[in-house]
Amino acid sequence: MTAARTQLERTDLDAALRTVDAVAAAFSAKVVGQLHLRESMLVALLAGGHLLIESVPGLAKTTAARVVAESIRGEFRRIQCTPDLLPSDIVGTQIYEAANNAFVTQLGPVHANVVLLDEINRSSAKTQSAMLEAMEERQTTIAGVEYPLPDPFLVMATQNPVDQEGTYPLSEAQTDRFMLKELVRYPSADEEVEVISRMDAGLYERAHRTPPAVELDAIRHAQRVAGSVHMDRALIQYASRLVEVTRVPEEFLPGEMARLIEYGASPRATIAFCRSARALALLRGRGHVMPEDIAALAHRVLRHRLILGFEAVSQRITPDLVVDAVLRAVRVP
Repeated sequence: MTAARTQLERTDLDAALRTVDAVAAAFSAKVVGQLHLRESMLVALLAGGHLLIESVPGLAKTTAARVVAESIRGEFRRIQCTPDLLPSDIVGTQIYEAANNAFVTQLGPVHANVVLLDEINRSSAKTQSAMLEAMEERQTTIAGVEYPLPDPFLVMATQNPVDQEGTYPLSEAQTDRFMLKELVRYPSADEEVEVISRMDAGLYERAHRTPPAVELDAIRHAQRVAGSVHMDRALIQYASRLVEVTRVPEEFLPGEMARLIEYGASPRATIAFCRSARALALLRGRGHVMPEDIAALAHRVLRHRLILGFEAVSQRITPDLVVDAVLRAVRVP
């Protein structure tokens, strides 16, 4: 019976690997480079989390989100955030139909499998809260009626670090609700040449939709497999210790580094470590988590959860530099 169960688990793992490989191949066929973004998107999708992206405009974030949605035969919606965007523009509202003399519910664009919130920091705090509530509760409430969101459900929210005028920065408590934060860099010169070549070939026209690589049921199965990936207790303790260092830095970090951290990460960070490490292990073809999986995710899990003081800002010390020190301070099991 044990052998049969092991074989079943191996079969499940192989099926999940075929699913993620198919989605990854569809991504690379349409998006040049951006392998780190691809990995973060797949990790968030498999782990049931959401992704915060920081980058300048024009780095294929919309294309990446649309490709992932189309490759899993899911529904994609893009929401361009502006200061006048209302919560009802996102979650939905009731509309009066004169012909029927009744109100009908019209669901908002958040009711999709993959939702791109473009420049979330341009929307007001009230609108941001409505979106984050939907992300957390996996449902919306319109006129007292609850409407569940699709499964799977992935939100990608982007922030433009260049423009600060007319923006409403996410509060620390709200950014904490994103499982990962990815920094998208400029492409290399060779990658940019490949982008132009694909544009000349017409590969980015809307008529060239990404053919579905897998079905939604296959993604749900892969999510279940990712959740069952083995993570040893020592590795859970390792993730927890990394988070602990951010809370009491004076006990682990050199004095000049410890003074930079004003507030550390919440328990959501440890949860994000465990869920995303299992998903990353699956992406790497394993049914068990290894220490390098946790280390590879440390910056993505912690960079938006650390609150640095004025001294760090004045010295232009980034959260990533602090996370480097945190990784050095904890012994790898």
